[in-house]
Amino acid sequence: MAHSSLIIIGAGIAGLAAGCYGQMNGFRSQIFEMHDLPGGLCTAWERQGYTFDGCIHYLFGSAAGQPFHQIWQELGAVQGRAFFHHEELLRVVGPKGKRLIVYCDPDRLVEQMTALSPEDAAQSEALGAAIRRFADFDMTLMQEVPRALLGPSGWMALGLEMMPFMKPLAQWGLTSAREFAERFHDPFLRAAIPQMFGWEDIPMMVGLSLLAYMNQGNAGFPLGGSLDFARALERRYLALGGEIHYEAQVQRILVEGDRAVGVRLYDDREFHAETVISAADGRDTIYGLLGGAFVEREVAGRYDGHLPLHAQLQLSLGVARDLSEEPHWTIYLLDHPIEIGGATHAAIGVKHYSFDPSLAPSGHAVVEVLLRVPYGYWQRMSGRRRYRNEKAQVCRQLRDFLESVYPGIGAQVVVDDVATPLTYERYTGNWQGSTVGWLLTDQTMTLMIQGMDKSLPGLKNFYMAGQWVEPGGSVPVVAMSGRNAIQLLCHAQGREFVSTLAEA
Repeated sequence: MAHSSLIIIGAGIAGLAAGCYGQMNGFRSQIFEMHDLPGGLCTAWERQGYTFDGCIHYLFGSAAGQPFHQIWQELGAVQGRAFFHHEELLRVVGPKGKRLIVYCDPDRLVEQMTALSPEDAAQSEALGAAIRRFADFDMTLMQEVPRALLGPSGWMALGLEMMPFMKPLAQWGLTSAREFAERFHDPFLRAAIPQMFGWEDIPMMVGLSLLAYMNQGNAGFPLGGSLDFARALERRYLALGGEIHYEAQVQRILVEGDRAVGVRLYDDREFHAETVISAADGRDTIYGLLGGAFVEREVAGRYDGHLPLHAQLQLSLGVARDLSEEPHWTIYLLDHPIEIGGATHAAIGVKHYSFDPSLAPSGHAVVEVLLRVPYGYWQRMSGRRRYRNEKAQVCRQLRDFLESVYPGIGAQVVVDDVATPLTYERYTGNWQGSTVGWLLTDQTMTLMIQGMDKSLPGLKNFYMAGQWVEPGGSVPVVAMSGRNAIQLLCHAQGREFVSTLAEA
């Protein structure tokens, strides 16, 4: 079969995955990336010998034979890579020192929660039972084959595989961490439980699956960090014969009639191909690169502002201090909420990476604080001076807080760095600096279950991949999204989709 040409916009995880699977299936592909590095949001940056990680906290698929592992084998991401497996996800500490250790082992977690509040033993037991149940849930089932290709028999087969989990999915899929916490009587647990899994409105199903996978050793941290991980996909893509153009920002997707035929860059060069896949920002793809020419009511509704996004601020510190004996991730509940970065915060999370010695000099550590903040507050900053001053103010506030947690750390800071929603927007092009596309809540859970279209009405030879067509994002999910795009392309061209494992 003759080789078909393929252009991919964006060298993030979705774009690199689409490129790898495109090459595996005989397409001649090129990736156009606006920056000089691969990975997109899956990145890290170095400051004075410290590597500040901007993405991965844990990676589904780190264990052989477990969900998502095969896709990483196909993409060359796990061969020869070591993972660090935590016994606990994080800790939540109250103002008076009371603490909830979120153990990955459900038995230890239930035992500790029951000790904290015997009155809430039944709810704690229900949590533990759900974690054990989700240990058998294969999260790849809903993405292994694109929904558009399932057909009646495929839907029936998927339904049969999902049948044993229908009850727990119904019970936990639309229950948020905040809502689950309201079932407890103990004031500390009512305040701590919403902090367990990242954001208060996260569906409990997601957190339960995370703890189940961590307990199975299937959600480890890839040593070397996020950029090193992305580099592995870049190497796999290049080894398969793909081509990446860095510092090559796409200005327009070229359309002839009802077909996508290529791209024009900002330097006015044009490149043509039989198919275009955009793994770039969703809103910019639809309204910018395509000029809003292929927008119908359903598509427009996704970008009218009613769906939740996630903009964040990240303070990163390189410190001359060994924190390896300290819990790696702690969320501190505050006595009194404080204003930082345009938002009111009742809790502050602190994370260090001493478990990965490659990210800091010996005896030193990388410390990070992540806060959800409003994009609009930062977008309204007028002038560089005001923006710099606000970043400096945030840095001072958070360093003062860290001094209360780790006395003496202020004098041990070697370098600090603040990334705001504008940083994420500038670096990745993501709408409103969102780090996960659509935030996964009960509002977007239905979209995740039903699956979002990977194409646009009226436009042929075009597909989308990445976090804007996969609510909740995450590294393995967007990699699967890139794979799905090639599956759809193969189907459209009457090809059998194939995949191969990378060599060890």
